[in-house]
Amino acid sequence: MAQRRTPFGDRARYWFDSTLARGASVLVGWMALLCLAVVVPVSAVLVWTDPDAPASPADRLAQVWHLTGETLRLGGETGAPPRVVMSVLLALVTLLYVSALVGLITTALTERLNALRRGRSTVLEQGHAVVLGWSEQVFTVVSELVAANANQRHAAVAVLADRDKTLMEEALGTKVGPVGRTRLICRSGPVTDPAVLPLTSPATAGVVLVLPHDEPDADAEVVKTLLALRAALAGEKNRPPVVAAVRDDRYRLAACLAAGPGGVVLESDTITARLIVQAARRPGLSLVHQELLDFAGDEFYLVTEPALTGRPFGEALLSYRTSSVVGIVRGDAPLLNPPPDTPITPGDLLVVISRDDDTTWLDDCAELAEEPAMASGPSTPARAERVLLLGWNRRAPLIVDQLRRRARPGSVIDVVADQGEATLRQVNEADADSGTDLSLTLHHGDVTRPETLRRLDVYSYDSVIVLGRDPVPGQPSDDPDNRTLVTLLLLRQLEEATGRELPVVTELVDDRNRALAPISPGADVIISGKLIGLLLAQISQNRHLAAVFEELFSADGAGVRLRPATDYVLPGSETSFATVVAAARRRGECAIGYRSHADASTSPGYGMRVNPPKDERRRWTAEDEVVVIGRD
Repeated sequence: MAQRRTPFGDRARYWFDSTLARGASVLVGWMALLCLAVVVPVSAVLVWTDPDAPASPADRLAQVWHLTGETLRLGGETGAPPRVVMSVLLALVTLLYVSALVGLITTALTERLNALRRGRSTVLEQGHAVVLGWSEQVFTVVSELVAANANQRHAAVAVLADRDKTLMEEALGTKVGPVGRTRLICRSGPVTDPAVLPLTSPATAGVVLVLPHDEPDADAEVVKTLLALRAALAGEKNRPPVVAAVRDDRYRLAACLAAGPGGVVLESDTITARLIVQAARRPGLSLVHQELLDFAGDEFYLVTEPALTGRPFGEALLSYRTSSVVGIVRGDAPLLNPPPDTPITPGDLLVVISRDDDTTWLDDCAELAEEPAMASGPSTPARAERVLLLGWNRRAPLIVDQLRRRARPGSVIDVVADQGEATLRQVNEADADSGTDLSLTLHHGDVTRPETLRRLDVYSYDSVIVLGRDPVPGQPSDDPDNRTLVTLLLLRQLEEATGRELPVVTELVDDRNRALAPISPGADVIISGKLIGLLLAQISQNRHLAAVFEELFSADGAGVRLRPATDYVLPGSETSFATVVAAARRRGECAIGYRSHADASTSPGYGMRVNPPKDERRRWTAEDEVVVIGRD
């Protein structure tokens, strides 16, 4: 076989690469040869072109050596060979020492910069908020904390998660946006390590929030984080209040014990199920919850009012022009919507809904109530309900339980789900305690297929609840909202074909998918992560509100309700909102707003108005609804 001749350039390049592969010593030799190949000729040119250079070649070569030595820091000594060798040896020792010193300094600086980039320095703040963990809720929590701190000059939020600091800062900067005067600090490290938690200075924090991540072991991780926090704060006398959330109620007791006496632990799945059911029974109720939970609008405040001490609670309802009184906190126990004749005692805190904490001032509005405009008939009676549940997930049994609690005889729940989503055993377990007032039936079918929905008489149901699948561990691409969006598209097609609107309540996981959902702007969408994030942020600012929200969202307590306006005022009458408040007081309720369906498509709040001024006058129609705090 004839051998192919390799070009000289390729052979030289291959030989050079092979020598470099032998190690650092060969690389140093090549660098020395390269330096000499450049420095010596240039030094010779400089000497030979110098008019003051010596005449003899030996003296000129000595000057070339001297110039080369100065350039390469080799000393440049001339004379006897031993003297030259010793000079070069000292220069090499000096070079090695300086190089090693520079290398050590460079390495130390690089490690320090990497540590700073990774977020390993201790936060030096006082009264700041500490957020432990990373999930979709972190963006809602941080956004709300920034909004709550808008009026403060020195506020800080420290986020600790087992993620890269730069990536966290970029994600928060993109989704949260400008933070104003609030300092946003990210630190990187495992939240379950007591040695890492001091990076956020929890001992000097104003509040610590623990967020569950999106994996199946989220609740166990929350408990472990709370235990790590307790270990990190061991020996501290003044511990910050702790607010955490778990998904499964089986972990709540353990989380409460780990959080300590002042800790607050929320059950996210139970709260989400309650809000879904409330919105299903009264469309539009999710708009009220959104308004009350975020810091952008009106929210709950606890205020002291000595001027009302000794007076009945009913008088307080019309004692504020721009705020709505809804209850009393006596000790640590909230009394939402107590009987109107309940006396206000010294030390009681009034639960009010107001624009800000400085907008709650007394202004008697009793004279604004107009007796002739009040309705005097009985309330609209509750009736049996038919609910269609499209899809099944871990919150579905909780939704069934909430529907069962107030079910009237003859109520029906039809479940449509794949065999992989809901088994007959799961539905039977949910139906075990349903009683005789509620019937639960499972129909197997794919809710993302048009023929499945066409077989259903969807307009025969009072409400349609669309649930997404539980995410599958190890499959990050399995977004449960994908199937939900497809189902909503098919329901939208039915609405367009019939010209009738369906009472749909949708559960979404990702808030970004709200803009993609093919539903009307004012439709009921429950985004579980966002709602829990809003609750965590509210309670972090005032932990006494935890008991208020627990009562507000409980199945049997006084909650937010939407009632027909005809239960309170005569249809067609033009009167003030104070008249509605007085009429609700007669029925043992606290009116806090209204919804005008005529303005649902044009007004910013989709017709929903929370905490309007008592002197606001409008003409009330039979389609209007009143928002009250009351019981069923």
